[in-house]
Amino acid sequence: MSGPTAGKNAVITPSPRKTPVQQRSRERFERMLAAATELIAEQGSDALKMSDVAARADVSIGSLYQFFPDKSAILATLVERCNAQSRDCIEEELSGVRDSDGLRTAFFDLIDIYYAMFLAEPAMRDIWSGAQADKQLSALQVEESRANAAVLASVLERLFPGADQARLATKSLLVMHLGEETMRLALAVGRAEGDRLVEAYKDMAVRELLAA
Repeated sequence: MSGPTAGKNAVITPSPRKTPVQQRSRERFERMLAAATELIAEQGSDALKMSDVAARADVSIGSLYQFFPDKSAILATLVERCNAQSRDCIEEELSGVRDSDGLRTAFFDLIDIYYAMFLAEPAMRDIWSGAQADKQLSALQVEESRANAAVLASVLERLFPGADQARLATKSLLVMHLGEETMRLALAVGRAEGDRLVEAYKDMAVRELLAA
């Protein structure tokens, strides 16, 4: 999800105008993203304004526009950072799975790590909500779910070589996409209820995965 999707139906990713190279530029770039994250955590992504980001980051509006042409570019950068963390977790946790018990343990650990990430950075929920409201970013999120599902499907194909691969791919996509939705719902309710929702999701997802 870090770049355009190939083919005639390509999705153009909103992205920074330029990548910071010098140390001072990198620090300013990170300050802008930190300011945007704080503002999103405080008031949601819908209310995010470029002028507020510039003021919070203590940079001129011109400096902000040098890096980000619009709000979508800021959201795209934040979403991609969230996605990169998710991809790393998924690949690391699933890489060593060799049997059904290993899949159960790895998947449970993965969801626990994922949930902890959301609890530590509650703005992630609002960042992703903003992405869902943006047509381009929403399409990119679907592609991210597909990429993560492919990792899971490859594990299932290894564990269940005689299973229908198309069915495994479909099941993997649903599990991965619903995992993201579960995290958002868990953060939208109280912590106790959120914990129960995550545990219920883990049980349902693994039960379905192992029914290949």
